[in-house]
Amino acid sequence: MNLRRRFLLFLTGVATSPFIAALLYPEPKAEKGSSPIGKKVDLDKAVFVEGKYGRTLYTATSSDPKTFNLVVAHETSSTEAVGELFEGLTEIDVKTLKPAPALAESWEFKDGGLRWIFHLRKGVNWFDGREFTADDVVFTYNNIYFNPKIPNSTKDTFLIDGELPKVRKIDRYTVEFLLPQPFAPLLYSLGAPIFPKHVVEKPVKEGRFMEFWTVSAPPEKLIGTGPYRLVKYAPGQYLVYERNKNYWKKDEWGNTLPYVDRKIKFILPDANTQLLKFKAGELDFYSIRGDDYPELKKGERNGDYTIYNLGPSLTADFICFNQNPKALPKWKWELFSNRKFRWAISRAVDRKGIILTVYNGLGYPVYAPVTPANKLYWSPDYPKFPYDLKKAKELLTEIGLKDRNGDGWLETPDGHRVEINLLTNSNNPARVQIGAILKYDLKKLGIKVNFQPLDFNTLVEKLLHTHDFDAVIIGLTGSVDPNGGRNVWMSSGQLHMWNPGQKKPATKWEAEIDRLFEEAARTLDFKKRVELYKKAYYIIAYEQPLIYVAAPLVLEAARNRLKNYYPTVWGTYKPERIFIGNSQEARGRK
Repeated sequence: MNLRRRFLLFLTGVATSPFIAALLYPEPKAEKGSSPIGKKVDLDKAVFVEGKYGRTLYTATSSDPKTFNLVVAHETSSTEAVGELFEGLTEIDVKTLKPAPALAESWEFKDGGLRWIFHLRKGVNWFDGREFTADDVVFTYNNIYFNPKIPNSTKDTFLIDGELPKVRKIDRYTVEFLLPQPFAPLLYSLGAPIFPKHVVEKPVKEGRFMEFWTVSAPPEKLIGTGPYRLVKYAPGQYLVYERNKNYWKKDEWGNTLPYVDRKIKFILPDANTQLLKFKAGELDFYSIRGDDYPELKKGERNGDYTIYNLGPSLTADFICFNQNPKALPKWKWELFSNRKFRWAISRAVDRKGIILTVYNGLGYPVYAPVTPANKLYWSPDYPKFPYDLKKAKELLTEIGLKDRNGDGWLETPDGHRVEINLLTNSNNPARVQIGAILKYDLKKLGIKVNFQPLDFNTLVEKLLHTHDFDAVIIGLTGSVDPNGGRNVWMSSGQLHMWNPGQKKPATKWEAEIDRLFEEAARTLDFKKRVELYKKAYYIIAYEQPLIYVAAPLVLEAARNRLKNYYPTVWGTYKPERIFIGNSQEARGRK
């Protein structure tokens, strides 16, 4: 995952003591007598060498993009497809996890943080040769992100008590953000991509921006400033990217980055096909599943690749029950909105069994929105609902669910059989396995589960647009700053998936989370911000709107021909520095 440009969550005080974290979530161990699990990367020891231009990098993705328009994209299949084409004013330094200059080369603030002035990088060109200027920044924010007629998650991250910043041009290379109140996460939020005014102004003015840059758009029409251009898209097959030879970043030897000339991203929905292609030398990277590890570890030396251990994943897959009153029969809405029902389901999730079965023991049980990877916001004190079918049964009885007719299934007091349609994406084997395990355990409680894996983009459509689902197993990407998750946790958020876009909070606990996120955004004292977010996460863990399952250990295999390669769970460190060395080219390709 690369967080260089996007900081929103998409459809994956005092910091917690590492010693305490190690006791509660020990590093999964390899079998006795075997070598440690993967190579760990120490960015403090990272050394870059002067690279060589040329060659092709081969990667894979599991789904076709749904759109090329990053403003309306909610799924990683889309953001991964065109993320490297566009840039924000800032980006995340993966080493420090702090905002770093990108299209803005520097900034200053005045009036107690209410006025921020950004000095833009000169000499940056769009792919079509036009110069990037302040006009592009002002138009992107005022006419796209802050446009009330264009719903988008970026707007969620900038709202402060319902108000948005004002953005104005000072001169060709300087812009000013006027804030209604101090806004601590501003520099993180400014990683949102900037778009070319001369390209997008017409569709915005004509009211058709939401339909602009669809997947049918010719790649040459996608105009960005990033290190790579999309040059070909063959649906169901691959995406091809070429190096932006006029990219603004340079290395310390004065060479224009990036080094790699070409990237091919194969669209491979089946993870087993990805594995076979990696073993055949046709892919440079492979995200390792737990069951894959023993075999890949044995072949590491002869296969000329290295397995990297990036630690626990930033997020965990979760189960989400639909609580949208407009999308469900009344009895289902009442059931799914009852916290005791969600507690019972959480008690029925055999997290340790799932880790052993699905992740081959290489994972961590998770009960809250943060995992041990995010030591600053993770806490051992968040509420937990460990596997206990007896307690789950007691909770279901408390809310009046009983087998009233002796058919083996629970019924509500008014006679409805408790039957749930559970969905997930078919191209994620781990989620499919989790769904099968959950179906089995819920049957023991008398809950009938109709489990149906779907195409990923079809699943996202049901989850975010038609709201045609009972329950879903899915995940979100990670976010360095919690404000990047406003689109999920705020009741009005576009990704508040159990009941999105509320005009006013539907529950008192959602209202309290809204309040905590608003206060944290205004709080400049960093320790106080951390404590505010921890309070919000505590409520979320208690209410269980998203029932988290497990965070797998993130293992990645990468070809040894890749040089200057330093992967982390937050993304690749300085990915433009990667080049392909003299080690054998991917087998079967010339």
